[in-house]
Amino acid sequence: MTDFAIFWDWLSFAVRWLHVITGIAWIGSSFYFVALDLGLRQRPGLPAGAFGEEWQVHGGGFYHIQKYLVAPAEMPEHLTWFKWESYATWLSGFAMLCVVYYAGADLFLIDPNVLNISVPVGILLSLATIGVGWIVYDLLCRSPLGKSDTGLMLVLYCVLVFIAWGLTHLFTGRAAFLHLGAITATIMSANVFMVIIPNQKIVVADLIAGRKPDPKYGKIAKQRSLHNNYLTLPVLFLMLSNHYPLAFGTQFNWVIASLVFIIGVLIRHYFNTVHARKGNPTWTWLGAALLFMIIIWLSTVPKVLTGEPKTSAASAAAQIYMASAHFPAVRDTVLGRCSMCHTEEPVYEGIYHAPKGVMLDTDARIAENAREIYLQAGRAHAMPPANVTQITDQERALLVAWFEGAGK
Repeated sequence: MTDFAIFWDWLSFAVRWLHVITGIAWIGSSFYFVALDLGLRQRPGLPAGAFGEEWQVHGGGFYHIQKYLVAPAEMPEHLTWFKWESYATWLSGFAMLCVVYYAGADLFLIDPNVLNISVPVGILLSLATIGVGWIVYDLLCRSPLGKSDTGLMLVLYCVLVFIAWGLTHLFTGRAAFLHLGAITATIMSANVFMVIIPNQKIVVADLIAGRKPDPKYGKIAKQRSLHNNYLTLPVLFLMLSNHYPLAFGTQFNWVIASLVFIIGVLIRHYFNTVHARKGNPTWTWLGAALLFMIIIWLSTVPKVLTGEPKTSAASAAAQIYMASAHFPAVRDTVLGRCSMCHTEEPVYEGIYHAPKGVMLDTDARIAENAREIYLQAGRAHAMPPANVTQITDQERALLVAWFEGAGK
C-alpha cells in the first residue's frame, strides 16, 4: 500500500504536468488566433473572398497572413488543423480528475457534512454535472437566443452562477471549484470537437466537391470560438484554485467563483479591444481590481455572517488510522509540530490562515490527512517548511510506521 501511495503521488504529478503542457499549447494558439482575427485589416486588392490581412514579425522573419471568412476559391495543398491541443488538454484533465478526485473521493470529492453519499454515487454525480453542463450550454446556443451574442452570454452567466451554487451543495469546496472549471473546460473542448472542427470539415468537403460553402458554418464556429476566448481565464483560476483555500474553502465560495467569471471577461475584453484597435479601455482593469477586492472581503467575511465552522465527523477511512496503536503518539507529534499553523486560528507568526486549508488540530482531521502527512512529513521532509518546528527523524519514522501499519 505504501509503495502504491508513492507511485500514485508521482502519477498525479505526471498527469498534472501533462495537463499544464497541453493547456499551454491550447491557450497559446487560442489567444494567438483571436488576436490575429481582431487585428486583420482590409485593403484594396485583396484576393477574392479574403476578409483581411495582417503582417507580423517574429523569430527574425516576416509573416503575411490573410483570412477567408468562408473559404478560398480552391482547396489549399497544405492545411494545418488546430484541434489536438484542445483534445489533449481535456483528456489529460479528465485523467487528473480520475487520479486525484475519484481515487481520493473520500478526502477530496465527498464531504459528509455537505452531502452524505457513497463514493460511487459521488463519481456518478461528478460525471453527470460535467455532461449536463455541456448539454444545457449547447441547447442554449442552438436556441433562438443564440442569435443574440449579448443575450446569450448573459443567460449563460446566470446558468454558471446557478451551477456554482449547486456544486457547493454536492461536493467539497475544493471539488466544487474544480468541477466548475471542468464543466467550463468541457464546454470549450466540446465546442472544438462537436462544432468548430465539424463545421470546418463541412466547408473543406464543399471545396473538394467544387461547391460554394455555406457561410453559416463559419459564423457558428466563430461564435463558439469567441465563447472559448472569454471562458479561458476563469477556467485557469478555477483549475489553480485547489491551492488556495481562501477561494474554495469559505462560506461564499460560489459567489467568489461567479465574480471570477466577470473578472475574466473584463480582462479579455481589454485585450480583445486593443487587438481590434478599438481603443484602450483601461476601466476594465479598475473593474477587475474592485471585484478582486470584493473577493478578498468575501473570503475573510466576519463569522457573524457565516456562522461557526461545522465540526466534521471522521470518515470510515480515517477511523482506521485513529484505531492504530501508533495514533496517540502521532497525534502528540502532529499537535506539537504542525498544529500551530494547521488550525482554525494559527499562532505561528506571519501565518494567518491554515496553509492549503489543511487543519490538523483534531483527531479526525489528523486521520483524514494521514496520506498527506505520510508523504509530506514522513517519506519526504517538505513539512514543516525548513523544519522550523524541528521535527526529529524518530518522529518522521513514527509517521511512516503509523501510515504503513494502519489496518494491519
